[in-house]
Amino acid sequence: MPEPSTVEVRIPEARALLSLAVAAIVVAALYVAQEVFIPLTLAVILSFILSPLVNVLGRLGLWRTPAVVASILVALGAIGVVGVVLGNQASTLADNAPQYAETIGRKVEGTQQFAASHIAALTNLIPGLNHPPPAPAPARTPSGRTRAAAPPPTTVVEVSRPETSPFAIAGAILKPVLGPLETTVIVIVVTIFILIQKEDLRDRFIRLVGSGDISRATLAIDDAGQRLSRYFVSQLAVNTTFGIVVGTGLWAIGIPSPAVWGVLAGLLRFVPYLGAILAAIVPLALALAVDPGWSTAAYVGLLFLIVEPLTGYVVEPLLYGHSTGLSPISVIVAALFWTWLWGPIGLILSTPLTLCLVVVGRHAKPLEFFDVLLGDRPALPAVDRFYQRILANDPDEIMAQAEAYVTGHSLVEYYDCVALPGLALAARDQARGSLGPERTAAIVRMMTSIVGDLGRLTETRNGPAPAAPGRGGVAAVAGRGCFDEVASAMLQQLLRRDGVESRPVAHHAVSRDEIGALDVSGLTTIALVHLDLNGAPPHVRYLVGRVRQQAPAATLIVGLWCAGDRVLTDEAAQHEIGADRYAGSLADVLDAVRGRAVR
Repeated sequence: MPEPSTVEVRIPEARALLSLAVAAIVVAALYVAQEVFIPLTLAVILSFILSPLVNVLGRLGLWRTPAVVASILVALGAIGVVGVVLGNQASTLADNAPQYAETIGRKVEGTQQFAASHIAALTNLIPGLNHPPPAPAPARTPSGRTRAAAPPPTTVVEVSRPETSPFAIAGAILKPVLGPLETTVIVIVVTIFILIQKEDLRDRFIRLVGSGDISRATLAIDDAGQRLSRYFVSQLAVNTTFGIVVGTGLWAIGIPSPAVWGVLAGLLRFVPYLGAILAAIVPLALALAVDPGWSTAAYVGLLFLIVEPLTGYVVEPLLYGHSTGLSPISVIVAALFWTWLWGPIGLILSTPLTLCLVVVGRHAKPLEFFDVLLGDRPALPAVDRFYQRILANDPDEIMAQAEAYVTGHSLVEYYDCVALPGLALAARDQARGSLGPERTAAIVRMMTSIVGDLGRLTETRNGPAPAAPGRGGVAAVAGRGCFDEVASAMLQQLLRRDGVESRPVAHHAVSRDEIGALDVSGLTTIALVHLDLNGAPPHVRYLVGRVRQQAPAATLIVGLWCAGDRVLTDEAAQHEIGADRYAGSLADVLDAVRGRAVR
């Protein structure tokens, strides 16, 4: 029988290998069966786009099936109108193709002459470059006569035309048409069934993945469906408007077949980052073909340089937020992956597909790694990032994170929600032996310095705190934990910001041997600060008894910053400790000092 440690090591390794094998099988299936998955994916995305229209028709009193059929007909009608317009414009473009080719040829010839003249002028300026190399001497025979060059061998080429049958000709003509037509029919049929059986598919999915928590699974699916539908409709509207504006601008400039390039620009804009650049290439080339000069090409380039930034940085943030929920690097990687997997159609679908994975990962725990890898949310929570920077000995980044946090929150919120929970993690690691004495002392020094810098920063922003006469002094007594002194320093700083006189008291000053020398004059409140303390250990009860005996008139507050500690709610445990009040945060201590009830 293997040792327990060996079993603990092998189980995660087996799970990792199993996950890797499943991922490889899924990718292979997507690649091999792309003729099946591409229509299904297009149908799902189309169902998200048409779902709002189906809902509107349903609210108008139309039954589900007629509403779905009407929505499909509207979509097909729009696609048909666009196809007819594109066909007419493409035929006009083909008729004028020889003229465009002649114009481009003249420009290329002019450019070559311009380059040749400048290169010749440059070679004349450099000595030795304008003399051609000597010609090689002709070969001579042994008798001294010049040998004539042998004529090149003659190759006879016989051209034969293969016999073609009518079926082969019909197949060659219909093959390029039948493939897209077949895909279109499959997409339409699957979309109709998805829209008609939307609720049934949702219930089956809930039973499959969320039968243990139906409420949460239902909310997650509804939220994901609404977000994806809203995003797809918004993106379709933005890209359609982009194509219309580009087409109109190209028509005003005088580019032939502007509707073709407007539709192409709207489609290519689904491609992240590079879509607008790719859409501008053909209109720029056509501008060079229709105009003997260069002004038309300059106008086309200026059109794309104005419309694309305006759409990306003004219209999109106003319509559906500043971000799609994807990190920039994930958009690039996803575009490369889906292009490798499914070709050009994968490039166009890369952002919608990646967004689907991120939304599912945010609601399904087993797929949460999609949200971590591809989403734009911070990979680590604020507390974990704080502690990670502590371990990395990076006070500058800690200060930068703190400044960013206190821009929208108060300093006490930063201490309670980020700094103290992060120090609690450090205290637990120190108790387990992960942090040695030297490292612990270095962390204490670093955090004490950061607390001082944050105090000066907030004082610079808000000005010095006014004095609050009549409240009396407050003593912040640090517990015996390694990081309790840092928590005590935070409390003193917040008290001074409130205008309350405070004094630090080290833990050794309240020991049995030295508590008799503790100066309690002028103190109305004594706060015992314990960073990571569970329950009511005996040493806390003994400490409260010694302080009570030394300062019987002072209000004793015990601060326990362990989330969910029973002492904060259990009256029996509070009576056992013997303090006057119990606080679960620095904000609670401040409220207690102000004479308010502790939250």
